Amino acid sequence: MIDGGRIVHVDPSRPSPAPDLGGEDCLITPAFTDTHVHLPQFDAIGVDGLELLDWLERAIFPAEMKWADTEYAAAMATRVADELLSFGTTAVAAYATSHHAAAQAAINALGSRGMSGHVGQVLMDQMAPAALLVPAPAALSQASTLKPCGRIRPAVTPRFAVSCSDRLLRGCGELARRTAWFIQTHLSETVRECETVAGLHGGRSYVDVYRDAGLLNQRTLLGHGIHLSDAERGLLSSCGSLVAHCPTANRFLDAGVMHLARHERHRVRVCLGTDVGAGPDRSMVRVARAMIDAAKQVGNGGPAAKLHTPDARNAWWHITAGNAAALGLNDHGLLAPGCDADLIIVRPTKPWRQSVDPLAMLLYAWDDRWIERVLAQGESWYPARARIGL
Repeated sequence: MIDGGRIVHVDPSRPSPAPDLGGEDCLITPAFTDTHVHLPQFDAIGVDGLELLDWLERAIFPAEMKWADTEYAAAMATRVADELLSFGTTAVAAYATSHHAAAQAAINALGSRGMSGHVGQVLMDQMAPAALLVPAPAALSQASTLKPCGRIRPAVTPRFAVSCSDRLLRGCGELARRTAWFIQTHLSETVRECETVAGLHGGRSYVDVYRDAGLLNQRTLLGHGIHLSDAERGLLSSCGSLVAHCPTANRFLDAGVMHLARHERHRVRVCLGTDVGAGPDRSMVRVARAMIDAAKQVGNGGPAAKLHTPDARNAWWHITAGNAAALGLNDHGLLAPGCDADLIIVRPTKPWRQSVDPLAMLLYAWDDRWIERVLAQGESWYPARARIGL
């Protein structure tokens, strides 16, 4: 039962004889959370065959320049929000662009669509086209004035240590301390990127650069984290920072394969993200499946590796309660009284109840066409907005 946008009662043993939504052949699941996504990159999916830094230069920076037009940015952010909702995602950690007005427009667009999470103005002052660079003092001043909308909060968002000077990174650390906002950035996605960071920042390791700037804490989301030493993993663990694992994007850019088992052995917290537009999949279910595939790949199929390979149960936890907790959304991602009524009504066409592993069948046979309704705080946002009382 839902009341006031929250779940007030759950009793799976006594289904309603006349439900407002769904039926006996339907499944109700918590809505999904995406912990790493780029809103302005949705129209740049599929630019293949380029290394990360070349891909940014040729495909992504031109796409982000379009957000200099705030009306264009607002319209695109609204369209992207609707697209995410259609795939069952109601919560995100998302990047806008370096354009302040566009970043605020993106916050407003997602907030007005009932979504929750964090959206940041991308901060960068070097190693990118001049049209996207903002000097550190101005960028930090602009970002500090971002306002929340609905359940969307601003985030401190230095793009990565390639495009950020030490001055800007340290300013971001100070802004995060003052505001207690989440921090999101990128870390060790490719070997060439890591080498570039070392050359720009006095030979320090990528993780040390962020630590020295005050950017590592329990509210830090670090996209990718592929090429890390055990010492760097230990530092991330001690700080409580999270690695946002983006397996579909890593595969698309041929960046490498994140070693989930090594992260787990060092107690590095891991969440999951689509990383659109390097990631070609908007569906968090497909990303969860790719997480398992990546873990199998680096494990080479050995018996010991299987002990650390996530299963379907772990995959579903990641894209619901796990990812929500990573974003500090502790009333999200669960079917429990008091939680936000962010739900997906699914009508599977496969006999999943008869499977020896129902969660695995749902994961591997998943079809986005099964999604009949997506609710955010009890309101139907896909396919149409309406207040629901269950």
